[in-house]
Amino acid sequence: MPGPISQPQTLADVRTLPELLRWRINATPAAEAYRHFDGKAARWVGQSWHEIDVEFERWRQALAAEGFAPGERVAILMPNGIPHVAMDQAALSRGLVPVPMHAVDNPDSITYILADSGALLLFVDTLERWRAIAATGQPLDALKRIVCADMTGPGPADTRIIALDAWLASAPEATAPLPDVAVEPDDLAAIVYTSGTTGRPKGVMLSHDNVIANVQAIARRIAAEPHDVFLSFLPLSHTFERTGGYYYPIAAGACVAYARSVPLLSEDLRHVRPTVLISVPRIYERIYALIVQHRASAGALERALLDLTIAVGGRRFDARQRRAAPSLPDRLAWPLLQRLVADKVLAQLGGRLRIAVSGGAPIAEPVIRLFLALGLDILQGYGMTETSPVVSVNTPEDNDPHSVGHVLDGVEVRLGENDELLVRGRNVMLGYWHKPEETRRVKQADGWLHTGDQARIENGRITITGRIKDILVTSTGEKIAPVDLETAILADPLFEQALVIGEQRPFLTALVVLNAKAWTQEKERLAASGKQGGAAERAALLARIASAVKAYPSYATPRAVWWTLDPWTIGAGLLTPTLKNKRPALEHRFAAEIEQIYAKKPRQ
Repeated sequence: MPGPISQPQTLADVRTLPELLRWRINATPAAEAYRHFDGKAARWVGQSWHEIDVEFERWRQALAAEGFAPGERVAILMPNGIPHVAMDQAALSRGLVPVPMHAVDNPDSITYILADSGALLLFVDTLERWRAIAATGQPLDALKRIVCADMTGPGPADTRIIALDAWLASAPEATAPLPDVAVEPDDLAAIVYTSGTTGRPKGVMLSHDNVIANVQAIARRIAAEPHDVFLSFLPLSHTFERTGGYYYPIAAGACVAYARSVPLLSEDLRHVRPTVLISVPRIYERIYALIVQHRASAGALERALLDLTIAVGGRRFDARQRRAAPSLPDRLAWPLLQRLVADKVLAQLGGRLRIAVSGGAPIAEPVIRLFLALGLDILQGYGMTETSPVVSVNTPEDNDPHSVGHVLDGVEVRLGENDELLVRGRNVMLGYWHKPEETRRVKQADGWLHTGDQARIENGRITITGRIKDILVTSTGEKIAPVDLETAILADPLFEQALVIGEQRPFLTALVVLNAKAWTQEKERLAASGKQGGAAERAALLARIASAVKAYPSYATPRAVWWTLDPWTIGAGLLTPTLKNKRPALEHRFAAEIEQIYAKKPRQ
């Protein structure tokens, strides 16, 4: 297979992403690299690093035949899986710049990114998806080639389109593997578009050195092993998954199994039984909700066992973190409680997890404390696309659930005006694609990046306290961080999604999406107590919300609520690819409902 331009001996010697892959293939060619579900054979299939290199070579040859110059962009609009990774690696090997896009983003956003990046090639999952993109009316004249994985449907009129199989087969027959095109550490390794909770997304320019520096720092902080298995389900369009769930496993020599879909995630967790999980809080919140719902319907003995397990496990966690003295009764009770309760709960995650990282958004304290008590080390971290992305993370040995951990080696942090967290290091982006003014606004000439997040730094440990731009100011002058309230509300399993509004309004309102099963149970409880109708339901929801946010000042308690069972989705433009609320879009979508709420004076 292709020989490396240089021969790094250790991970510390690696300078670029093509070098990283070549180093791994040479180091452990026979080890399992990737695993996917073969639908025809109805089983999980693994591939070694050598086998995956042979597969990638077909993609390198086909992409080389397009004749693109180094630095040109290749857009990837595919779900997680080996084809996505193959195109990414082929592009990197040719000195091209991958532009990963979220596989369920809306056509207008996709079209904007294609036009803004000037991509010459688009790798898309289905012909239907391309038709939706073309229907926006944007000419996209820069596109020279559209490679389509699934050509099901009427034949395309666009001569640029080619089926994936035909594209791979069209490359000239090679007599020898292609050598990688020489790239430098400061060359572009990706343009990753930010989620864009407000306005259009910006293309974050990440260099090979940005990503490699972050991978090396993560490896020094959290040691994944060659025997580890990652389960990948967060979109590869997001830097959190790209670095933590894709490039870092290459560095560790670990196996990545690609989940079939989010609806099948529970089943995939049980079959793959991963040892490492990279996730946003929502996955943990959903399992937490199931546990709470199960407890509510369980018998007295089962509830008592669960409560005792959580209490004993919580004390064990504090003792392991040297925040409390270990107790002999707890040590004696834990093996039985672990077997009867904890192991059965964690079996929903496969039963083998030793590391579970939570990032992308805050996680509610009741949620993380539950899993820590059950013996699963959920590690909160902090980062952003502009920092490649990891800035800090907890470790199993030093895990403070209130914080996002200590800063990584090689990364500097300090507080600026208004306690804004500033970050500097090799992992900080080059800038925003074709937006020099935006770059100068957030990245100082001396390299310090303005994160927009407020923080405390105590003995090198970072605690995020708020978001400078995401502060609501009510008409009475109270300042409130809505994300904190939304996180607290979502700790109640009745609520699937939540948005708190109240900018320049006299009080706060919560817009919520309810869990259908839990809401049915709640209405049955109300009916049994003689309370029915909209007023009773509204009062019950407000009581649940007030209980969830009781740790906050009284003025931060929402006094009105609007609810629905219809989830907010990425495709509707209401969520970012990492499931954050797009606040302006949600407020626009529900403008009439919001105005109706504020036209009425809520009961005190």
